[in-house]
Amino acid sequence: MRAAGLATMAYYYFDFRDVKKQDRYGVLSSLLCQLSAKSDSCYEVLWKLYSDNANGTGKPDNGTLTECIKDMLRLPGQGPVYIIIDALDECPNISGTPSAREKVLELVEDLIELDLPNIHLCVTSRPEVDIRTVLKPLTSLQISLHDESGQKEDIIEYIKSVVHSDRSMRKWREEDKQLVIDVLSEKADGMYVILSGAS
Repeated sequence: MRAAGLATMAYYYFDFRDVKKQDRYGVLSSLLCQLSAKSDSCYEVLWKLYSDNANGTGKPDNGTLTECIKDMLRLPGQGPVYIIIDALDECPNISGTPSAREKVLELVEDLIELDLPNIHLCVTSRPEVDIRTVLKPLTSLQISLHDESGQKEDIIEYIKSVVHSDRSMRKWREEDKQLVIDVLSEKADGMYVILSGAS
């Protein structure tokens, strides 16, 4: 549907290695750019934000960016819009009140509460208690992959491929490689998928 222009998709991955990809501002900036690149109407909404902020010399805050994405999603005549937020658990939950993760969870709540039938939201995460507590009452479908053997096997195969293909690890003793595989596989913690939107 996306390739045929019948649907729009925007994707965001929280990356624990990149501080710029661990907060609400990063999510909003990325989603706004992706949506505006795929729709003239969304581009006009973003252009207005740009103009209102002295043609890019000002920096809008989280609240302004949130209103901008809401304006984009409320545009009439849009086809289905799929927003995928991957690895929410990689968003830090340690400092600040509210924490970076709490701010992202508030954003997800805001988007779900728009209650727009063409908006579909998919959030993936490890089954962290705070994430489940906030999102469980908001969702139409939850899938726990935490204890699925297929997922665990995929994780183990990925770890093995990295250990055996990494140039520096190839020189390690076999028992050290196996120890890395065993420990990382045991600590993988599974995945929790939350979906919202019209079925």
